[in-house]
Amino acid sequence: MRVALIQMAPSADRSANILQAQRLVSEAVKAEKPDLVVLPEIWSCLGGAVAIKQASAELLPTPGDTGGVLYEALRAMAREHNIWVHGGSIGELCGPDTGGKLANTSLVFSPRGEECGRYRKIHLFDVVTPNGDGYRESDNYVPGETIEVVDIDDVPTGLAICYDLRFAELFLALRAANVEMIILPAAFTQQTGEAHWDILVRARAIEAQAWVIACGTTGWHVDGQGNQRQTYGHSMIVSPWGEVVLQLGSEEGWGVADLDMDEVRQVRQRMPVQANRRLI
Repeated sequence: MRVALIQMAPSADRSANILQAQRLVSEAVKAEKPDLVVLPEIWSCLGGAVAIKQASAELLPTPGDTGGVLYEALRAMAREHNIWVHGGSIGELCGPDTGGKLANTSLVFSPRGEECGRYRKIHLFDVVTPNGDGYRESDNYVPGETIEVVDIDDVPTGLAICYDLRFAELFLALRAANVEMIILPAAFTQQTGEAHWDILVRARAIEAQAWVIACGTTGWHVDGQGNQRQTYGHSMIVSPWGEVVLQLGSEEGWGVADLDMDEVRQVRQRMPVQANRRLI
């Protein structure tokens, strides 16, 4: 399977972000003809005040029905280019029982434009980084409750988002579901990215004995309080043995790698970690 990572530098301007995504996807498809493209986390609106996040989010339709601007933009990418599209994540408007909060949601579309998977981020980023910057994702988002496995071109694929990367139990649950590939869109901060991104992505690939596709945002944006925030980029693809087969830098752009799914079976046969596991 040929996979393209679409590393974006989004802002709080949804229309500009859609154009950026469409341009980068078109460039990657024209140059390398991937089977699957993967966008980063919350690329549709990164930063901005709560009102902007709300205005940039949308209700998601029942699969098969017509959706909003973002939903249809992702569907159109899949149909136009005849590719699988993992839509990174977007803001999903939720019901009134959430107090007006959003969900941080991934969507997967087949080359026919059919929705094949939907996942809400389970672990919300409520932390203070070592430089004192505070983040409270739970102020604006509700957590997901369930894991999601989707069939992408006959490859069982687990879905995760950004901060989920730090919770090995989620990835072990995906491994127990026998996924062969895990896709993780992200918007890692510059500081946490420099310290932990590479280590964690490789560790999750080694633990799950699966391909891990980790696609991040990059560049600067302004949060709702007017603070300048920087995300790390360095999107990467790691093999089931923990080998980095593709890594981008800190610039907006895209990269492509070929994934051999036979490597998953070979690694698992030679080192049957799941069969040897004794603690559940």
